[in-house]
Order: sequence, then structure tokens, then C-alpha cells
Amino acid sequence: MRVLDPEAFKAYDVRAVYPSQLDEAGAYATARAFVEVFTPERIAVGRDMRISSPGIARAVIDGAADGGAHVVDLGMVGTEMVYFATGKLGLEGGIMVTASHNPKQYTGLKIVSLGALPVGGESGLEEIRDRAIAANWRPAVRGSVEFEDIWDPFVAAALAFVDLEAIVPLKVVVDAANGMAGTMLPRILAHLPQVEVVRFYFEPDGSFPHHEPNPLLPENRAFIVATTRSEGASFGVAYDGDADRCFFVDDRGEFVPGDFMTALFAESMLAREPGAKIIYDVRASWAVPESIERAGGIPLVNRVGHSFIKQRMRDEDALFAGEVSAHYYFREFSRADSGIVPFLLMLELLSRRGQSLSEILAPLRSHYFLSGEINSRVPDVDRKLAELEERFGPEGRVSHLDGLSVEAADWHMNVRPSNTEPLLRLNLEALSESLMEHKRDEVLAAIAA
Repeated sequence: MRVLDPEAFKAYDVRAVYPSQLDEAGAYATARAFVEVFTPERIAVGRDMRISSPGIARAVIDGAADGGAHVVDLGMVGTEMVYFATGKLGLEGGIMVTASHNPKQYTGLKIVSLGALPVGGESGLEEIRDRAIAANWRPAVRGSVEFEDIWDPFVAAALAFVDLEAIVPLKVVVDAANGMAGTMLPRILAHLPQVEVVRFYFEPDGSFPHHEPNPLLPENRAFIVATTRSEGASFGVAYDGDADRCFFVDDRGEFVPGDFMTALFAESMLAREPGAKIIYDVRASWAVPESIERAGGIPLVNRVGHSFIKQRMRDEDALFAGEVSAHYYFREFSRADSGIVPFLLMLELLSRRGQSLSEILAPLRSHYFLSGEINSRVPDVDRKLAELEERFGPEGRVSHLDGLSVEAADWHMNVRPSNTEPLLRLNLEALSESLMEHKRDEVLAAIAA
């Protein structure tokens, strides 16, 4: 019996409850369908530390090999290591077995094609879904399976983003959430003896005994906030399950929004390549494009989602991209998102500036006031977006790049539909806290009406 719920195929990846929505046979079918649709000669397969991941990974490897692909088994690695290996080894694709930040009962697959380009709903994932469900396989000669240790090249590539000698002694708190960061970071920290890292939950454990690996939820980052304060650390970092995203807390224990981090990292990257193009998403604070321009870069706004961001990076030869959701992408890293490189960049940033993170962020926090993302359930998404445009469109410039964006002189907003639920996601910013609160409440009232 094969369990493969069509609803497991999301906009950007495959994500489902194991084994009621996706089991080993379903994973086998998905991997074989990927090989039949994209016809790669060689692909990488990696897995995270979830309890179901070893079995799902074996099924993925068998499915891809039975479809005729030669499989490079990377073992238990972080998601970005599959992206890295796909580019570094010149492979035509990769599959990472992970459910990222989802609770322990979930499993999933992140799939990339040649050049580590994501395979999503608009770039082949729906065809993979249909073929996997049909399971009407083409005859194929089974491909080989070989193990490849990618750790040393990966660590070297990550460390190359910073000047190790420039990093001064710092104290950092890290919450690895019993995810892949606990396996990945120690290999990086071995090259940074001057950095004191207070480690929490570094033991990989797919049952997540301490908290879910989703730092976007306030209850899951309460620990890193409190511990950064109590330890008197320079900053704190909380990772998601597969460690391709890291979330920062400053020396005062205040959470740092992803768009503020994008602004800081853009400045760091532009110091290396002045005049480069930097991509950011439609939800972001004005701090991002304004910081990019001040640093001599070219800001490019884009749709939300890693498949769209990574394609735009290729089209524009962009140096760096950042999303509000704490995905940070680097051209010299297969244009992929990484949770390790931003950690290193933060160490270098604080070392070079000689200021605390809260001091560096003070100008942004005193000028840009963010609502954060607020979700509202609505019965008719399209109708509500039309009503919002009619109500607020006359106040500023309107864009439909991704949902509805309205930009006025002293405030702006983006309202996007969820890819999976009848939700609208509001992000709003204003140049004063009182105006932000007023416009936020006004828009939320209109959504609820």
C-alpha cells in the first residue's frame, strides 16, 4: 500500500504528516517521478534527524535509482548542504528529506533541479505529483548509489565568506532546537576558538523534547530571548529544524526582524562588491531598499518564496537576497539559502563595527515601525483583496506583484493570500509607532468586516 496525499504537495516543497499522508512508498514514488520528469543523470539525497527520515531517505534513494538516476547519498546533513552539493558536484538535482520547522509528526521533501534551482508548484512539482500518484513507470536501468562526504568542502565554503582573523572574542548563545544546527555548527566553531558559544539543545533528536523547531512562534523563542539576557551574550541565535534559517536576538534580548537583518547583511555584502544587485521581498521594511541604496547597491523587490527569489537571482546575477522569513541567499553559495553563513556574517559584522547589535539596530528601530506578519481567516480571499484595494488603494501607489501592496508617503502594506489556507497575511510599516498602530488596526478592521 502506498500513502501519498495530493495535499502534501505545497507551493514550494512536499510537506505531510507521516505516515498518514506520506509514507515510504509515497516517498519512493515522488523521487521516481522527479527523475522521470526532470531526467537528471546524477542527484544528491540528504536527510535530517527526524525519526522518520532514515526510512524515507532510503525510499527516496531507491525511487531515484530505480528511475535511472545515479544517487549521491550525503547522509544526515542540513538542507543547505544538499543545495551546496548539487552545485559543487555539478549534479542535475537534489532531494532533501526534511519537514523543516514543522512539528515532529511531519515529514517532507525539498527538491531542486540543476544549479540547485527549487522545484515548486509552478516549476514542475505538480507534474511530479501527478506522475507519482499515477505510478505508471517507464522501464529504466537502475542507477548506482554512492556515499559522498561533503562536510569538508561545505565548511570551507562557508568559512570563506568571512575573514576569520577579523573576528574578535564574542559570547554567543545558540539554540539548535535539537535540529541539524547541532550537527553542523560544531564543525564551524572548531575554526573559531575565540568565540565562546553557550550551546543549548545541540543533540539531534527528531522528537524535539524541548520545543518545536520553529523560532517564528514567540513561544519557541522565549528561551533564546531569556538566555541571551541572562548570559550577557553579544547576541543569540535560534535555528529551525533543518538549519537553513537562523533567527537573531540582540544583546538586550530583543528579537531582530528578518528585514532588518537583510538590511545589515546587504551592507556587509556590498562592502565586498560595491554596486551589486540585492533582492528583497515585497513584505520588507523600507529599511531594506534604503540601506541598499546608501551602501551603493541596487535594490530589487520580488515575490515571496525561495523558488521565485532564486530564479530572480539567476536572472539578475544578484549578489545576495533576503526575506522577512529569515531566508538569506548567497550567489557564491549556489544562490541558495543558508543558516550557517549568516551566523558567520554576524560575528564579522560585530567585530568590524565595534558596536553592540542593539546599537547597530537603534537607527532602524527608531525610524521604521513594523506590524510583523498578522494572519486573518477570510471566506473569500479574492473578494477581500479587491475590497482592500478599493478602500486603501487611493492612499498610495498600488502593486500586484504579490498579493496587494499599497505604498503611501509615510506608511505601506502588503496583503498576501496564503498558499495553503484561506488566510490573508498582512505586513504593514509606518514612520511612527502611532501611525503604524492606527493603520494596522484600520486594515485589520477592513479585513474582518
